[in-house]
This record gives sequence, structure tokens and C-alpha cells, in this order.
Amino acid sequence: MRILSSLLLGTAIAAAQITCFSPISAMAQTPSADDIIKSLKPSGTIGSGTRGIRPATSAPATAVVPAPIYVTPSAPAQPVQRPVAAAAAPRPVAPVAPANAPSINLEVKFASNSAELTPEARTALDRLGTALSSPDLSGFRFRIAGHTDTVGSPDSNRALSARRANTVVEYLSSNYHVERSRLEAIGMGSDSPAVATGPQVDEPRNRRVQVINLGA
Repeated sequence: MRILSSLLLGTAIAAAQITCFSPISAMAQTPSADDIIKSLKPSGTIGSGTRGIRPATSAPATAVVPAPIYVTPSAPAQPVQRPVAAAAAPRPVAPVAPANAPSINLEVKFASNSAELTPEARTALDRLGTALSSPDLSGFRFRIAGHTDTVGSPDSNRALSARRANTVVEYLSSNYHVERSRLEAIGMGSDSPAVATGPQVDEPRNRRVQVINLGA
């Protein structure tokens, strides 16, 4: 009886060890430089159905949706004798990326309400820098688009995401000698979320940096 109990106990412990050290639980959350290269390297001409992989823990990449453009109506031929309301100031609009452009979403962690990189962010950017400076991607230009969740005002989120995108460009240029002419920084704020939410929702999947291949 004691022998049987010992065998059962040993089996239970072995099963627990297998569960604790399973490959799934140990899976890295940040894609490797090779994964980033595979995601951003086109399999054909950009715009004609390219492919790309996504890291398992990041939300699927979404197309960059340009912010609305406010157009001031032209003045009538005959002036009218009444005050005209001032037109809304136009917001910055991101040029439309090529159709089906290879892209990847990266979780780049910043200090709260800041463009200061955390150690985790530097790890992610080191892998991105290795990928962008590789021969496979050295001939392409890339958009670095910063995204936030909906906590805060749209204007402040857009400004914050722009500062963060510029920080990423500066890091890649300074540490991996990626030419600035190959990088386009833009702050999308909460305008193009990976996961649709209501206002003032703390959604980590929406706080990301999207890297898009713009072509040669």
C-alpha cells in the first residue's frame, strides 16, 4: 500500500512540474528580431497581397485610419453681411500606407504619461533595431505610429503618442544607425485602436507602437 501511495504521489509531482514548465507558459511576449523581419519583409510588391506574422500576445495590426480632414468652405461670390464662424483647425493626417503593407504591433512600455523608455521598452526596441538594420529590411522605409488607449483627452493622447513615436525613432537612429530618412514618426493617439472601447478605458492592447513597411 505504501509503495502504491508513493507511486501515485510521484506521478502527481511529475505532472505538476510538467504543467509549471510547459512551453506555453514560458513563451516570450516580445517577438524576436527574426520574427519582426518575417513580419515586415514583403513576399512580393507592397500593395499586391503581402503577408506578415503577428506576435502571439499582441493584438492584430489594424490599418492606419487617417483623422478626418476639416475643409474650410470657399467664400461665396457675393459677400454676405453677417459674421462667419471660424473653421475648425485641421488635424494632422497620416498619409495612407500602401495597401496590405507588412506591419507589426509591438508593446513598447513607457513611463506613465511620459515618453521615457522603460527597460522593457529598450528590450523591444533592441530587437526592432536589429531587424530594421538587417540586410533584409535595410532597403525599406517604415512608419513608426504611436497609439494610446482612450484614457485622457484625444488631443493630449495624440501629442503623447507623437512624442513616444519620436523617442522610438531617436532610439533606433542613435543606437542602431537606422537613417532618419527611413523612419516616419506619427502620433495616432486613440484614433485607431486595436481593440474598440468606450472613452476613458484602460486597455493595454491599445498602448502600442505599430511599425509599417512603406516600401523602398
